[in-house]
Amino acid sequence: MANIKSQIKRIGTNEKRRLRNKAAKSEVKTRIKTAIYSAGAGEESAAEDLQLAVKRLDKAAARGIIHRNQAANRKSALMRQVAELAAASGAGSAASE
Repeated sequence: MANIKSQIKRIGTNEKRRLRNKAAKSEVKTRIKTAIYSAGAGEESAAEDLQLAVKRLDKAAARGIIHRNQAANRKSALMRQVAELAAASGAGSAASE
């Protein structure tokens, strides 16, 4: 443990920030999984879930939790994956009719 008062304070603030960042990263991952699942299942809320996932990625990048390029890469990959799932579920439902 540190003896210097400023370092003791710094350790505390670092821990608070770590926990806040951890929660934000976890929420981003959850929103991405939800968007992918709803797109694959062909749910009506798929577009809304995708929009929320993109919003969370942008917020995380704006707050410095993740790098802006990482946010852009994740959004790109998410959009590509959702488009593939939507096309697959759209083709699957058209074939079954």
